[in-house]
Amino acid sequence: MALPGTIVFAPGAGAPSSSAWMRDWAERLSALGRVLPFDYPYMLAGRRSPDRQPVLVAAHREAYERARAEHPGPVVLAGKSMGSRMGCHVAVEAETKPAALVCFGYPLVGQNGKLRDEVLRALVTPILFIQGTRDPLCPLPRLEALLPELSAPHALHVVDGGDHSLQVTKAALRARGETQSDVDARILEVVKRFLNEQRDR
Repeated sequence: MALPGTIVFAPGAGAPSSSAWMRDWAERLSALGRVLPFDYPYMLAGRRSPDRQPVLVAAHREAYERARAEHPGPVVLAGKSMGSRMGCHVAVEAETKPAALVCFGYPLVGQNGKLRDEVLRALVTPILFIQGTRDPLCPLPRLEALLPELSAPHALHVVDGGDHSLQVTKAALRARGETQSDVDARILEVVKRFLNEQRDR
């Protein structure tokens, strides 16, 4: 199988899988494999405040195990922000590890300023970070300093001018003579190359 058969795709804290950002990226990722978006319990219940971490991880693990049970082939855990972090926890805890992790805007720094690096240090699953230079939840110098200390195979794609959702300002795009679609296409190509590399390991 040239590419992962299934990508379990988790949303961030602020918007469900039906958001425009999630829908657009689910469509792009579908070029690489079957995409299975899901929502956390608080989203399904119509609440704004996220569940506590054990509830989030349990729901994420259920989505992962369901994908493994229902679809043959490798399973990748992809997620935006909080969804990417919960995917890392599932990868650490799971007896059968996912094929890879794809993190769109990993929230390295919590609201209290604490570095959320423990779960990353515990990983053995290959992980791709896709981070914008304007993302306040992931100061790039802090992530870049952490990467050499990780045990898991890892890669970083930096989106120049990208915010927490990897969006570049219109002014910056005009100055570079490109569009957000160009930025997104490069990201997708990076994801494709990274997942192919995991196939070849």
